[in-house]
Amino acid sequence: MEQEIATQVVGLGGSTDFSLIQLFLRADIVVKSVIVILIAASVYSWALIFEKYKLFAKIEKTTKDFEEKFWKSKSAENFYNNLANEEKDPLANIFQSAMAELLKTRSKSASVQSARVSKVLEISSDKEVKLIEKHFTFLATVGSTAPFIGLFGTVWGIMNSFQSIAISRNTSLAIVAPGIAEALFATALGLLAAVPAVVAYNKFTSDSAKYSARIENFSKRFTSII
Repeated sequence: MEQEIATQVVGLGGSTDFSLIQLFLRADIVVKSVIVILIAASVYSWALIFEKYKLFAKIEKTTKDFEEKFWKSKSAENFYNNLANEEKDPLANIFQSAMAELLKTRSKSASVQSARVSKVLEISSDKEVKLIEKHFTFLATVGSTAPFIGLFGTVWGIMNSFQSIAISRNTSLAIVAPGIAEALFATALGLLAAVPAVVAYNKFTSDSAKYSARIENFSKRFTSII
């Protein structure tokens, strides 16, 4: 009877199948919840990683094309009038906002005009950078919390293993190994979710900082020529 209770605590039944699916199925509700949360966080993290990777690759190309065309143009106003309305490049959007304000304040003094254009450049730049950095917080959160969530599942699983030892009064590895394996599975998933998220967050934060510097440099040069 005690042996049956012990096997129920660990969630086994004497099975020696240590496949990932069986480890999940044999785990109790707490460990299962931890595993589901970590898998969901990992999947969403990878979706964000691919999305941001494509975004940075795209804006690198479109911004380079925009800058080349802009500095080759003879007139900022003519370039603005010929710029496609469907332009989706962040730097092009900033330029369009600034030029719209510049044309709107033609009747103002040079100092007022310059101040208002500079303000629009600042606001537009901040808006575009925030769009680029959208969901960065999620990657940072997964990177910092996933190992601890996995550790919680591990601690809970090991507690169940110790309970099985106390109930069965049997220290055989056959009793405790499956429970420990389930517990360590949670830790492994936590690291699997955290490591890519941290690496991607650091990479994208660096890329965003470089792009922000690029925007700032363009804004200063644009302000100097108006």
